[in-house]
Amino acid sequence: MRSSASCNAVSWYIYGPKYLVRGSKQACSSSSSAMASQLKNLLFVSATFPLLLLLLCMASAISPEGEALLRWKSTLLNSTSLSSWSHANPTCYWHGVTCDSAGHVTLLRLHACDLKGTLDALYSPAFQNLTGIDLYYNNIFGVIPVNISLFLTLTSLDLSWNNLVGDIPYQLSNLPKIVELDLGNNHLTNPDHTKFSPMPTLSLLSLNSNNLHGTFPQFILNRTNVWLVQLDLSSNSFTGSIPTTLPDIAPNLRLIDLSSNMFFGCIPQSLSKLARIESLYLQENNLTGGIPKGLSNLTNLGNMDLSRNILSGELPPSFSRMNKMQTFQVGNNHHLSGSIPLEWFSNWTLLRTFDVANNNLVGSIPPEITRWEVIDTLVLRGNCFIGKVRAELGYLPNLYALDLSSNNLTGTIPLEFGSLSYLQILDLSNNLLEGEIPGILSLLPLTDTLLSGNKFTGIADNNFCELPNLKLLDLSKNLISGAVPGCFWNIPVTYMDLSSNAFAGEVTASTVDFSQLDSVDLSNNKLTGCFPSVLKNLELLEFLDLGDNMFSGKIPSWIGASLSMLRILRLRSNMFHGSIPCEVSQLSDLQLLDLAGNNLTGHIPVSFANFNYTIMTKPELEHNSGPMEMVDSFLPHYSDQVDIIWKGRDYTYSRKIMLMTGIDLSSNYLSGEIPAELLNLGAIRFLNLSRNNLSGAIPSNIGNLKDVESLDLSWNELSGPIPPSMSHLMFLSSLNLSNNLLSGEIPSGNQLQTLDDPTIYSNNLGLCGVPLSIPCKNGSSSTTALDGAKEDHRQLETLWLYYSVIAGTVFGFWIWFGTLFFWSIWRVTFFSCIDAMQQKFMQKMKRT
Repeated sequence: MRSSASCNAVSWYIYGPKYLVRGSKQACSSSSSAMASQLKNLLFVSATFPLLLLLLCMASAISPEGEALLRWKSTLLNSTSLSSWSHANPTCYWHGVTCDSAGHVTLLRLHACDLKGTLDALYSPAFQNLTGIDLYYNNIFGVIPVNISLFLTLTSLDLSWNNLVGDIPYQLSNLPKIVELDLGNNHLTNPDHTKFSPMPTLSLLSLNSNNLHGTFPQFILNRTNVWLVQLDLSSNSFTGSIPTTLPDIAPNLRLIDLSSNMFFGCIPQSLSKLARIESLYLQENNLTGGIPKGLSNLTNLGNMDLSRNILSGELPPSFSRMNKMQTFQVGNNHHLSGSIPLEWFSNWTLLRTFDVANNNLVGSIPPEITRWEVIDTLVLRGNCFIGKVRAELGYLPNLYALDLSSNNLTGTIPLEFGSLSYLQILDLSNNLLEGEIPGILSLLPLTDTLLSGNKFTGIADNNFCELPNLKLLDLSKNLISGAVPGCFWNIPVTYMDLSSNAFAGEVTASTVDFSQLDSVDLSNNKLTGCFPSVLKNLELLEFLDLGDNMFSGKIPSWIGASLSMLRILRLRSNMFHGSIPCEVSQLSDLQLLDLAGNNLTGHIPVSFANFNYTIMTKPELEHNSGPMEMVDSFLPHYSDQVDIIWKGRDYTYSRKIMLMTGIDLSSNYLSGEIPAELLNLGAIRFLNLSRNNLSGAIPSNIGNLKDVESLDLSWNELSGPIPPSMSHLMFLSSLNLSNNLLSGEIPSGNQLQTLDDPTIYSNNLGLCGVPLSIPCKNGSSSTTALDGAKEDHRQLETLWLYYSVIAGTVFGFWIWFGTLFFWSIWRVTFFSCIDAMQQKFMQKMKRT
């Protein structure tokens, strides 16, 4: 195609002047003067035409660099964004290609082009003028080829946000003119530091978010580099101390990001030498000690993040000298103490973000806080601040997020908050606030409102119904009473938590055309009536908790079709009756089903076999498989929580990581056998069927519950032997089979050997073997043992009957005679009646 284009150009050059001459000859017949003028024009065109043609050929021809790029394109698995890369277009007009005035390729800028492939074929000796390669945010995989280091004119190389693997080639340090090197957000591993040469021209080095480990990279410390201004080693696994010599090696650093590593020790005092530093990010490490007061010399510092370390001590008042501070974050150190220095309020006039969450700071919120006029994010969560919520906070006009949660603040919500016209996130939860939630909140553009864990008693004017942007509403753990406002179901929220209040009555709503709710928690209130029909319209609902109320009636059959996206369904501790609707098994995403503590009857639906297609049978959909440790109260911020009975204890569990899967049908009146299909749910972590009327044998396929950690079948009428496959439950750590009619020898081996508590098997009179003290008789069959167990149960029932009669007699005796003995009025009345009856009897005897 290239030769064809060249031939056409030559042909046009040969024949073109002939056409021009022919035209000129026709014009000659007019006049000689005109012919002379046209002859001059013809001579000019004939003289300049070869030059114009040469330039045209150069523009339309594919250069050797273009051929090299086409070869690389041919190796890519996805290159749809490079459709302009073809022989039909000049190389310099290709997408992402920049050329100099001579037509040489100088820059490849292909970020976010959805390219998929390797870099193996990218290098070519044809690239003699290439200064920049930008492949940021693609799907480039494989290793970084060593020959990338042969781009000797390269000044900028950005391969970040790809899927590159393998060691960082030490040959990259041989790039003689490299200024910016960004390899962040890949899966790269450590280079050979001993072969890594200093890069004296380097201005920006980013190796963040890879698989690098060890101490601080030595190649950075090998030679002074006055040009290095940005250093990003964040989100790796570096350990050890931060080198004290870093300011001497790179004295002109303006940005240091060592966050999300495992650096330990103190923050070096020597960092105070970095006079030009503007941003210092050391968060999410294991740094200890205090915040160095020498750092107050860094007057150009505008962004400092020391959060999520183990720092202690007080906040240095001398930091007030940093008058360019815009972002200050020291949250989640847990050991910082003292108060916020008043000097900071005077000098930090440019401050926009202030986060001291989860420390031990004390005192009240000072009125001087109004001097932070441009602040938009204020986070004081999880400290020991006292006093009332300052009305002065309402005078911060740019406030976007205000988090004062988990302190000891008192009083009411100030009416001045109505002036916060930009406030979207308000978190006052877990304080000692009281009174009504004021109506002024309806004036704000709130998206997230968290007021849980206070002493609020009511909601003024149903103000939340007027918030068109509200997405998260948490009023849980207060003292709010009355009915749930019907208009709540028309707020465009996605998360609504009204749990642990005093809401009462039936849950009603006028009409709900469309709801964005995906999480509803009404648990632990005093709600009554049937299963709320308003929930039928919540098609996006994933989390539903109605537990610990007084709902009654049947669980509706429409739950399977109308709430098809449910992942968590908790209805425990209500008064629902009737059978479990088989439509529940249509909930294909269900991972936690808790119907315990109701009055449900009938059999466990065999249709639970349909859960075979849900997350309950697909551990590969989970983040991991294997034993899971739970803390008593795992409460991530802004996250759904659910109370479950786990290994015999009550836990509060968050669904944020979505690891919990299980079924609890305990404390009902279910009967019949345990469906074998139920035990094919291999990914559930707990199964509780205790305190029902289940009978028959434990299904032999119980060993299919390979991820189960807690299994409770106690207080039923299960009979027969314990299946040997139960010993295959490798993660089982809590087991209860007590109070049944089980018989035979207890299986041993594997995980069951660690469950040596005899109460696990107690009150099964036909069981024998370890850990019980009852030895198994040689040749005894489980049938004989079962018959003996049934006989023992009959004798036990007869014995209980005798005891009941005796207890009733004694109780009745004391009811009558105890009353006569202790109450004199009753005693006199009783004996007076006896005397009267005796006199009547004697009179009748005399008459006869």
